[in-house]
Amino acid sequence: MAAETGKRRVATLASAVVYSIIIVLILGGLNFLANRYNKSYDSTVNKKFTLSDQTEKIAKNLKQDVKITYWGQSSGFQPAHDLLDRYADLSHKIDVEYQDVDKKRTEALAAGVKNPIPNIFVEVGNKKEEAKSLTEEDITGAIVRDLKGGDRKVCFTVGSGEADTDNTERDGLSAAKQDTEKSNYKTDVIRLLIKPEIPMDCTIVVVPGPSHDFLAPEVMALKDYVEDGGRLLVMLDAPLKVGQLNISDNDALVDVLKSWGVTPEKNLVLDLSGVGQLYGVGPELAVVMSYDSHAIVNDMKNVWTGFPFPRSLTVMNGDKTKVDKLFETTEDSLATTDLSPKGGAITPSKNDKKGPFTLGAAGTYTTGKEGVTGRFVVVGSSGFATNGFISFNGNRDLFLNMLNWLSSDEDLISIRPKQPTDSQLNMNQRQVNVMFYSSVFGLPLLILVIGGSVWWKRR
Repeated sequence: MAAETGKRRVATLASAVVYSIIIVLILGGLNFLANRYNKSYDSTVNKKFTLSDQTEKIAKNLKQDVKITYWGQSSGFQPAHDLLDRYADLSHKIDVEYQDVDKKRTEALAAGVKNPIPNIFVEVGNKKEEAKSLTEEDITGAIVRDLKGGDRKVCFTVGSGEADTDNTERDGLSAAKQDTEKSNYKTDVIRLLIKPEIPMDCTIVVVPGPSHDFLAPEVMALKDYVEDGGRLLVMLDAPLKVGQLNISDNDALVDVLKSWGVTPEKNLVLDLSGVGQLYGVGPELAVVMSYDSHAIVNDMKNVWTGFPFPRSLTVMNGDKTKVDKLFETTEDSLATTDLSPKGGAITPSKNDKKGPFTLGAAGTYTTGKEGVTGRFVVVGSSGFATNGFISFNGNRDLFLNMLNWLSSDEDLISIRPKQPTDSQLNMNQRQVNVMFYSSVFGLPLLILVIGGSVWWKRR
C-alpha cells in the first residue's frame, strides 16, 4: 500500500512538472509571438497611426538588417516611440534604439550627433543616412537612400513652352517637383536646344507638355537617349488652337514615339459621364478608373484619376519595343478632331469616335546591349501632374509610380499616405448646451434613478 501511495505521489509530481513546463512553453511562445508580431487596430478615419503601403512593402522585402537610432532627450522619447516602434513591428529585420544625448555625450559625439536635436540615423550595412525629421516620409526616405545608394535625378526639359517646375500657379509643376524630391529624387532642368544631349547624371528625363515644336536636334537627343538605355516620360496635350491657347502638333516628336509603338492621335477626348462635374470641371477632364496589368498601375485599382485636355494614344509593339497600355477612359467618352472650334466652344458631334480611349502607355526598348534596356512612358495629357490637378484623387500616386518604374524602383510603387484630414467636431450653441446639461445633470440623475429603483425592489 505504501509503495502504491509513493508511486502515485511520484506520478502526480511528474504530471505537475510536465504541465508546468508545457504552460511555461506556451506562455513563452505567446510572449515571443507578441513581441515579434505586435498587432494593433487603427480605428482613426484616415489611419493616422498606420504606416503607408509603401513603407510596409519596403519593410517586408528587406534583405538586410536596418538599424534606426534616435538621439535626443528623454522627454522626446514618447513621440519617437509612437512612430518608430511601428517600424520595428513591421519586420524583425528593423531594430530601433533610443539614446539619451545628455547621458551619453561622448557616444553622441562619436556617432556624429549635431544640434539641433533630435538626430535620427538609419543604417543598412555600412551605409548611414540621417532622417531630416521624425516623420514617416523622412524615415522611409532614409531607408530607401540606404538601400538604393547613389543619387537619382529627374531632369525636366524647358525651352519649348513646357510646364515650369518653379511655377506655383495652377498650370505649374512646383507641387510635382516637391513630391519628386520627397521621393528621394533630385530635380533639375535641361535645355536641349542649347546643348542637344542628355546629361549623364539624369536618371529620368521628363517632357512636361511642350506647347511648341521640339526641333530636330532635341528630338534626336531624346531618341538616342532612350535607345541607348535611358528613361523618358513624355506628356503631350491635345494640339488645341483656341484663343490664346496654341499647342503645336510636335510632329517630329510624335514620329519618334510612333516608331516605338505609341501614336498620340490629333484629337481631344471628352468625358460625357458627368463625373467631372462633381469636381467642378467640364467634359474636358477625362476621368479614368480602368487600368491594365502593369507595375505602374497594379496598385491603382478602384482609384479615380483625371486628365485635363487629353489626346488618345494608339498602342502597338514595335520592332525593338514592347508596349503596354496603362489606363483608358470610360465608355461615356468621345474623341473630337475639331481642335480649332469657332467661338472657342468645344461641342460633341455625331461623327466623333466613341470611347473608351487609351490615355497612357509604357514600353521598353531593346538596346542590344546586355543588361541595358530603355524605358519610356507616354501620357496624352500633361495637366494631370500640374498644381491644379495633381491632388485629384490618385494623380499624385500615378505620377510618382511612373517615376519609380522608369528608375527601376518597382518595389517603391504603391499608394502613398494621404494628407491628414481635419476631424474637428463642429457644434452650435444649442448642441453644446444639450451636451453640457446631459453629461453634467442628465447622466448622474439617470444613475440615481436606476439605483433608487433597484433599492426599492430589494428593500
